Amino acid sequence: MPLTTGERFERAVQIMARLRGPGGCPWDREQTFDTIKPYTLEEAYEVLEAIDSRDWNELTGELGDLLLQILFYSQMAQEDGSFSIDDVLDRLCNKLVDRHPHVFGDATADTPAEVLRNWQALKAVEKKKSSGQSSAAPHSVLAGVSSSVPSLMEACKLSSRAATAGFDWPNIEGLFEKLEEETHELKAELHAFPAPGPQPQSRGIAGASGQAIPQALQDRMEDEVGDLFFVMVNIARYLSLDPESALRKSNRKFKRRFQWVEDKLHQSGRTPQAASMEELESLWQQAKQAEKDA
Repeated sequence: MPLTTGERFERAVQIMARLRGPGGCPWDREQTFDTIKPYTLEEAYEVLEAIDSRDWNELTGELGDLLLQILFYSQMAQEDGSFSIDDVLDRLCNKLVDRHPHVFGDATADTPAEVLRNWQALKAVEKKKSSGQSSAAPHSVLAGVSSSVPSLMEACKLSSRAATAGFDWPNIEGLFEKLEEETHELKAELHAFPAPGPQPQSRGIAGASGQAIPQALQDRMEDEVGDLFFVMVNIARYLSLDPESALRKSNRKFKRRFQWVEDKLHQSGRTPQAASMEELESLWQQAKQAEKDA
């Protein structure tokens, strides 16, 4: 008779306890919360990669690896007397029920936007209770957005939260106007760039141009480039697109096309460094066309 879902989960919990227990795995036993953190981030990104690749067989394994991280943390916490996997599951179930009163209660929410607004409002109330903050105390809609997540994700979360409070562009044209404004501001800063101005570094070592850029100018340019990124994130959000996912797709596309160019050059015994920019551009266009024809 096949195991139930609960029995399978309990088996995984018991295996983790065995690995950490006496006579278990030496590597597993010496791990701490801090040593496991990098693996958690790595596994999360591998889950995203499997989804982007639509590799459902691989996703099964990657989700298992991500679940392992939860079991690992919970087992270590139980050993410390902090909490257990039961506490994790209780918190999760209670949160799902409490945050969905339109399903498990009498509230109504007929659209995803209404669900999100209710979710954020309930989350704010929960945070006030957990922190002992009085109901009359002001609460920022941006509270709870972690600064440890990737910057594109943080920007998207910050702007989404602000939008729920009514701080948003009335239409996407306003965003494109803002993009143009920020572009002009960056270009204005380039007037102070040391002669002969920004130079391509593709034929040498990055940062080895020998130009001494004043720190104040470097800081201002960084601010303006950051503003450009922030506007682009908002454009993605406005179009209901995930900026992280969009950039990952562009990264993979660039990698795929550039490796196509490298392969073509290697067939003639050359490297990209030995080709002219005109030839590289021609091969790049061929790579794009090859994708369209595939």
